[in-house]
Amino acid sequence: MAQLERTTLGRTGIAVTRLGYGAMELRGEPQGPVVPDTQAEAVLNTVLDVGITFIDTSPDYGRSEELIGKFISHRRSEYFLASKCGCVPNAGMGTDHVHTAANIRAGVENSLRLMKTDHLDLVQFHRSLTKAEFEEHGALQEAQTLQREGKVRFIGVSGTLPNLREQIAMGVFDAFQIPYSALQREHEDVIAQASEADAGIIVRGGVARGAPADWDGRRYYMMPGTMAKDRWEEAKLDELLEQGMSRMEFMLRFTLSNPHLDTTIVGTKDAAHVRDNVAAALKGPLPAEVMAEAKGRLAAAGSRPS
Repeated sequence: MAQLERTTLGRTGIAVTRLGYGAMELRGEPQGPVVPDTQAEAVLNTVLDVGITFIDTSPDYGRSEELIGKFISHRRSEYFLASKCGCVPNAGMGTDHVHTAANIRAGVENSLRLMKTDHLDLVQFHRSLTKAEFEEHGALQEAQTLQREGKVRFIGVSGTLPNLREQIAMGVFDAFQIPYSALQREHEDVIAQASEADAGIIVRGGVARGAPADWDGRRYYMMPGTMAKDRWEEAKLDELLEQGMSRMEFMLRFTLSNPHLDTTIVGTKDAAHVRDNVAAALKGPLPAEVMAEAKGRLAAAGSRPS
């Protein structure tokens, strides 16, 4: 079986698959649909069975961490485990985050307990804070203390503009998780900037949170009011699909064509979709001429670097 391409996650020195897995879809009720344990077990083990080595989760994602601990903690050596901090354990998505030293420690230690591991490979601040906010109540300093204790190997940020540039300049973050896709290219230049500073680049939203059929009603982080479906159709990207290519495959391969990307996290609660994502990723980046044409059309439709 063909193996997924790997690359080094910035200055961490750790090789990860360029296709990663985002476990948010396993959150369950009340934040999402019911995910039976048998289904979660199948998905998580399929992720590892097909060779994906990067798993991203968060205390905000309902039962996600609990399910990882329950079903794949015995395979811990097979994956790079990234979670978040600043979240309030058991509070769920959409709640305020607390960036005190005490809450950073409580969150990390709760994640370790749930996922049945003695360390997180990467802990990412789940909010894109300013330097002052990172330091005001000792949040960054506590993450660094946890790193010295061996409970955290590397520290990162789930970041967005405008604060990303300041975060890169701080020089303390090993990785950045940044929104990016064909339809959301606002962060393209800052992704390159972070990569050139030797930080690991983790892309989220690389397939626009699912196939375009699921885009109705979804808006983007940096572009209030912009509809994904409208942007796709305005750029007439269907004309660039090869015979038999799905929109999802195009989106994923566009994201994988970014030379600064180390891994992109794609979430699903369906084991068959995991295999579909792998099949698409194995086809590699889009041809250079297709990328050039797509970027030109997308720029005209409003998807361009900020």
